[in-house]
Amino acid sequence: MLRNPKERQDMQNQIPVTLLTGFLGAGKTTLLNRLLHDPAAGRIAVVVNEFGDAGLDHDLIEETAEDVVLMAAGCICCSIRGDLSRTLMSLLDRRTNGELAFDRVVIETTGLADPGPVHHTLLIDKDLAPNFTLDGIVTAVDSVLGDDTLNQHAEAQAQVAMADRIVLTKRDLANRAAKRALARRLDRLNPGAQRIEAEHGAVPSGSLFGLSAMRQETSRSHALDWLAASAATAPVDPLAGLSGFALPQPDLVLEIGAPSHHATDSRIVTASVTIDTPIPARVFDFWLDTLIALRGSDILRLKGIVHIEDVPTPFVFHGVQHIFEPPVPLKDWPEGDHTSRVVVIARDFPLEDLEQSLAMLRMRPKEGNETQGITVHTLSAEAL
Repeated sequence: MLRNPKERQDMQNQIPVTLLTGFLGAGKTTLLNRLLHDPAAGRIAVVVNEFGDAGLDHDLIEETAEDVVLMAAGCICCSIRGDLSRTLMSLLDRRTNGELAFDRVVIETTGLADPGPVHHTLLIDKDLAPNFTLDGIVTAVDSVLGDDTLNQHAEAQAQVAMADRIVLTKRDLANRAAKRALARRLDRLNPGAQRIEAEHGAVPSGSLFGLSAMRQETSRSHALDWLAASAATAPVDPLAGLSGFALPQPDLVLEIGAPSHHATDSRIVTASVTIDTPIPARVFDFWLDTLIALRGSDILRLKGIVHIEDVPTPFVFHGVQHIFEPPVPLKDWPEGDHTSRVVVIARDFPLEDLEQSLAMLRMRPKEGNETQGITVHTLSAEAL
């Protein structure tokens, strides 16, 4: 079903990794300093990096009992496949040998970093994948300058769009109008991510950890919170009239992020789909394969809870671009609830094409139809 880059044999023993991102000056270092002083956070190994002469303000990282690792100079997203892998494996070796004791890793990126390559590296690196897992992406957003920053920088938009949790910093310095403008922008870029406020870098204990639903013990309530898929009114069916398939009504509810008044905002779209009946396996496989093959590079995040026909347990799936984590079954799902939910966050993906793609999940073979395959040209997939 989902073609995984690497199957992980023991997900329970993997070390959780939190990716702390946010644009330049958003307050990541202050947030990290307070986090390191929170006893409830456990023992944290911190990986930070320098970016050219500007560098990370690592002098602001106060001395702690936890191990703080400064990576070699260079943007993390440029040297990630070498430096990050070696750094994490060195930490793991020192932990195995009893030289270090830590429960989790926090990676603080540069303000210009794209979170995607970190996710990819944790999944496909042959040494990292069995030992580390992405626990969540936390993005710090400056409440004073955040709206202007999102206007001017695509990197900041991607950091917000990919976040599992958004931390609003400098709230005490922002006026009411700035707060409202920023809230509207965040609603458009990532309506599903929970937002919390930092008071001089301090956030509620534990609020930045345990965000991912991609672990074996995930509960139904946690998976739904992680997905945060809302629903609006159903669109006009863009695939009506296809031969060989019935499109049941009104199973689909589709939400598209509102068009922005800012030219840059229109590049990022958030969409969610809810389907009340189990999806045929070949329909789901075809939809996913087609979407990733034709528009994979435009997918910032793709996640969902999916019920497949003749499979008793739903599963959670999650991917960035063309790289997917191994799906996780939801064993505590209540009997009788067969609702599937899928959320897509994409960049440079026209709304009409995204609607057509999501509508593929509504396809059902007509009764008596013996066709075993689904062809790309039949579904006008070139529109994707």
